Amino acid sequence: MNRTSFIRAALLALLSATAAMPAHAQERPADGAEGESDEIIVTANRREENSQDVSGVVQSLGAEQLRQDGIVELRQLQLAVPGLSIANQEGNVEIFIRGVGSANNTELGDPGAAPHLNGTYIPRPRGLGLMFYDLERVEVNKGPQGTLYGRNALAGTLNIITAKPKLGQFGGYSQAEVSNRSSYAAEGAINVPLGSTAALRAAAYYINRDYGFNNVSTGAPANTLKPAGLEENYAGRLSFLWEPSDRLSVSIVGDYGKETGTGYPGANIFSAVVATGLRPDKLNLKDVVYRGLQGDMTNELWGVQGKIAYDFGTFGAELTGSYRSVDFYQVNASSDGIDFPGRDLSAVQYDNFSGNFWQTRSKSQVYEARIFANEDQPFRWNLGGFYFNEDQAVGYLALADRGYCCYSATEFVMPEVKGESFAFYADGTYDVADRLRLIAGIRYTEEKKSRFGIGGNWALTLGGENFDCCFATRVGTEGFRPALLDRPNFEVSNITTPRGQAQFLIEGISRPGLRDTLIAQIGSIANGTNPNGTCIDRPDIDNGFVNCPAVNPSGTNGGFSYANLTIPGQQIGRAKFDFIDWRVGVEFDIDDDHMLYAKVSTGHKSGGFNDSFNGSPIPEEFRPEDLLVYEVGSRNAFDLFNRPAVFNLTGFYYDYNNQVFQDLTCINLDTTQAPPVCNGYSLVNRNIGASRIYGAEAELRFKLPGNFAVDLNAAFLDTKITRGTVADARAGFRRGRQFAADQPGRQPPAPGVEDQYQRAPVAILPGGAGPVRLAGFAQLSLVLFPQPVQRGRHRLPRRHAADIAGGGIPRSSEGFLDAQPRHGLYDRQFPDRGLGQQLPQRGGVAKGAGRLVAQHSLPQRRAQLRSSRSRRLLA
Repeated sequence: MNRTSFIRAALLALLSATAAMPAHAQERPADGAEGESDEIIVTANRREENSQDVSGVVQSLGAEQLRQDGIVELRQLQLAVPGLSIANQEGNVEIFIRGVGSANNTELGDPGAAPHLNGTYIPRPRGLGLMFYDLERVEVNKGPQGTLYGRNALAGTLNIITAKPKLGQFGGYSQAEVSNRSSYAAEGAINVPLGSTAALRAAAYYINRDYGFNNVSTGAPANTLKPAGLEENYAGRLSFLWEPSDRLSVSIVGDYGKETGTGYPGANIFSAVVATGLRPDKLNLKDVVYRGLQGDMTNELWGVQGKIAYDFGTFGAELTGSYRSVDFYQVNASSDGIDFPGRDLSAVQYDNFSGNFWQTRSKSQVYEARIFANEDQPFRWNLGGFYFNEDQAVGYLALADRGYCCYSATEFVMPEVKGESFAFYADGTYDVADRLRLIAGIRYTEEKKSRFGIGGNWALTLGGENFDCCFATRVGTEGFRPALLDRPNFEVSNITTPRGQAQFLIEGISRPGLRDTLIAQIGSIANGTNPNGTCIDRPDIDNGFVNCPAVNPSGTNGGFSYANLTIPGQQIGRAKFDFIDWRVGVEFDIDDDHMLYAKVSTGHKSGGFNDSFNGSPIPEEFRPEDLLVYEVGSRNAFDLFNRPAVFNLTGFYYDYNNQVFQDLTCINLDTTQAPPVCNGYSLVNRNIGASRIYGAEAELRFKLPGNFAVDLNAAFLDTKITRGTVADARAGFRRGRQFAADQPGRQPPAPGVEDQYQRAPVAILPGGAGPVRLAGFAQLSLVLFPQPVQRGRHRLPRRHAADIAGGGIPRSSEGFLDAQPRHGLYDRQFPDRGLGQQLPQRGGVAKGAGRLVAQHSLPQRRAQLRSSRSRRLLA
């Protein structure tokens, strides 16, 4: 039995054991956020507090509340938390809070909203959804948390807190679900006491899901491909707690998870919009014309966390450590767009194996030491040190099959990507008087990054008789597997001969496809037997007119008339940053139930690398982004019609600087032509943006008769890009310089409305055995989008503006996870992400090898209203 089978069997045994427990031993999932007193506990200040005592906006959802609201996966949190956006891009979890975040999820960048598991930083949130089971609560801390939470907490933090072992209690729970599209899931946990001072808790989770996409291809073998969006995930967690005294606490948490399936859905819909004239919401976006290789995805992750805490009386100490491993591999499910009325599917070229391959490995360590004053002290301080170390290895290969000539592919593989960060911080709250408190904190951070690898294009130009151009090359057909991180060599700076170049290209193939031609065409160049290669004349590569050389030229020994090869270039990068975050504030209690506060705080997101190319003016690195936030608010508890109620109101203003925008830069400009022609492009990160955001949030909770309750959360955001000039290489060149587009200013808004409703599960227990809980949940989101009209020196051509404002971007509520405009770079998303929006990160696309996107960020104006209503009826 292999390891995967053993783990799956163990998880199944655990779920079966919890399901078989006697009814009297069952327990609800732990709910640390809410109890009978309706007190909501949060840890925004690195200590447990009532949320009404915290100056700031922290939304905490306990396990019971999550169940009542029907929130069973990570992305559904955005339905209950206004201003929170969670997306999935090729398995990467992208978190945006109040419009601030980052979609730069390659080794080039970092998250903009910091994810945490039990308070420990998670550097790569890929697979974060696998941790969303057997929870105590989930906290969303809005606004920069640079002082106490540090690394990349620019937008805020999302902290998943798992259920802890309970001393002296034996119990557990199990639950299962069955849904449409043949989907089903199960979850369970068991708590076992080990004497009076220790306990063990084991939890497991399983889901088999179908997102409902259909393969409508008619040609073989494409019609046998499974559609994207099929997934089978499972995870397990073991938690241990030891408290030998009321002063010492030791905890260890280990978890394992695996995601498998056919990959993440996505297809280009522009051709369907153009052909039909219909808006995307009038098309069936899930009828996809698949082709090429079978989509396949595997993501294996595991980690161990440990914490030792000791109470010295007037102060306490805490030492935490974490190790996490991520191993991700995906073959994208390739497609020829979607079906639409009137389309002739028999005319599609199904023998097209263009596609993308992704690989990511990450091993990270996080350590933190902290000492802190206890709650009964007038000066409640925190002093701490933080250390982070990560070793990454990433690979990406994009293949372009069935090209006319001049074969081109794109490969970026970085076997050595290192990141290191350390920080020291001090923070405190001082009681100036009974009702007046001052808050202050500061944190110093230093970061180092480096990487080594290759990046750029594969290119083959193979000539025929009479030097005709050219024979095509097939790579990636049935059975193909790239080498990526298993390449034997990544040093290319000394490869200068055609023989060495041919060897390097062949080494990029771990297993050739059934009908691939690359190795057969250039293998003789690599082994030195024929510098002209080996000419192969096949109908699928001769373009209908190219023949192997026989007369002109002669003497090629069965080779091509010419064989020009290109390999990726060397990628070496180093970067070092340091910055200081701080916060100051004041809290004033009007009385025991009403508090006013004001504070100023900062946050940073780490800088990173750009891809480098010989002779290109692309800057090697981009600097950290920084955010300065002013916030005022009030926290209020009172009686409404003789029933307890809470009303909180917050206003904020963001000053966002050194913002990273991406532009499309030419990296290979042919100035011999008039006008100059660009033969290669790259997406470049630049610190050229600045923005301001202001808004308000309100929260209202109150009880109703008959054990009913109402929770209402509302948020309003107004955003504006105040500075930013980005280049658009497609607009043309004048005197060798590419046009640019200025971003500042608010555009006339184009209104759009999205409505989403969700009903939580209804549980009815027979025979009066227990409470009957009825829960309803509703969301209303109003989004005002600006017209994509540029101000300044250059306006985007009308056809490109139409790509964005017209049919190119469907609403996410339609269930289509990957939406490209007419020209998209690979199969990456182009979703709405607020001011932190990033477009696809990879560059180095040779002309004809990819599709290009309009590169500019757009300001947004949003008004969001999200409400949840929970009704409780006790039998």
